[in-house]
Amino acid sequence: MENNHLVYILKCKDDTLYTGYTTNMERRLKMHESGKGAKYTRGRGPFTVMYQEMLATKEAALSREYEIKKLQRHEKLTLIKEEKGKIYHANSKKL
Repeated sequence: MENNHLVYILKCKDDTLYTGYTTNMERRLKMHESGKGAKYTRGRGPFTVMYQEMLATKEAALSREYEIKKLQRHEKLTLIKEEKGKIYHANSKKL
């Protein structure tokens, strides 16, 4: 069964980071924006999606979410920076 299991990091308006899991990023972001997402994000919008990682299974995604949540803030920022670098390099190779 092929699903889009996403782990994501949001940057909140107070500059904090929130890590979560979803199968539909657009729907989940709307939930956060409307105050119906996670308790932590209520009142902290608007949000910027800083990081997304797609995994093959729900179990793998929840495990990865837990790993990321254990990271310190500077480690999460490094992860975000490294991922953006990978995306940039991947795109530049196609040119």
